[in-house]
Amino acid sequence: MEPLALIAEAHSAGQAATHEGVEAVRTEVRAQLRRSMGMRDDPPPPCMDPDLAYLDPDSIVRRVHADLPAMLIGGLSALLFQMLHPLAMAGVDQHSNYREDPLGRLERTAQFLGTTTYLSHTEADEVIARVRRIHTKVAGTASDGRPYSAGDPALLTWVHAAEVQGFLAATRAYGAMELSEADEDAYVHDMAKVAFDLGATQVPTSRIELDTYLTGVRPELALTDEARRARRFVLRGANRWPHERVAYGLLVAAAIGVLPGWARHQLRLPTVPAGDALAVRPATRLLSIGLRWVTTQPLPSTV
Repeated sequence: MEPLALIAEAHSAGQAATHEGVEAVRTEVRAQLRRSMGMRDDPPPPCMDPDLAYLDPDSIVRRVHADLPAMLIGGLSALLFQMLHPLAMAGVDQHSNYREDPLGRLERTAQFLGTTTYLSHTEADEVIARVRRIHTKVAGTASDGRPYSAGDPALLTWVHAAEVQGFLAATRAYGAMELSEADEDAYVHDMAKVAFDLGATQVPTSRIELDTYLTGVRPELALTDEARRARRFVLRGANRWPHERVAYGLLVAAAIGVLPGWARHQLRLPTVPAGDALAVRPATRLLSIGLRWVTTQPLPSTV
């Protein structure tokens, strides 16, 4: 064999070995990451048939939700934001086992979001029906004496709006893609389908409607004792290893940074803008790059 051919063959073999080694590392780190988030199984393949999918395969929702760093930050931000509604927080405090099994709760939330984002009408309808059945059992009296029910359309709208706000804000600040105003409107519109199917009413279907809703609901919000307990738990986290605590702390700081300023103030979570810009954001962007390298897999083509 000619020397140049030998060199080419050796180069190809080296590239293949390097690629296999890198992919093995990515696979192992991806598995460890999923375990740290309470996710034991790999997600099923997405439904790519527009006639069968719960959300259109070309929906902006799929592109936004495919970016794990923004979803983690947005989810934490939404969780903090949701604490400000006294009735919603009363239900969580009295009926949720988030303190004993935080990873289990995270896994169930991720499964619901993944199913309604990527899978078929049949699968999404099943998980939505299951959540609605659970909601019928979550009812009681808040510490201020008011009755509440998890199936209350107004509470469902609040939880949904806080979630959409969190994911949009995190995607703007840390996402892998830039969202136009049309993208944001489409995201709010497509996400509203899930809220309506869960039983919510008067759900925002555009960015302007979302902003109007959040402004209108502010008089109903307050930092209750239940919310303070949940806030402390979320800020502390349930991580065991030092590297997990560092990464979680950075994600929480980023989540606080993308909250609306008035919500951050009401939650007693002040941030220093300069510190956020000079420390948290650059470090979070570096962490996001690493997370994307580990987890990003292209969606199948609809063609």
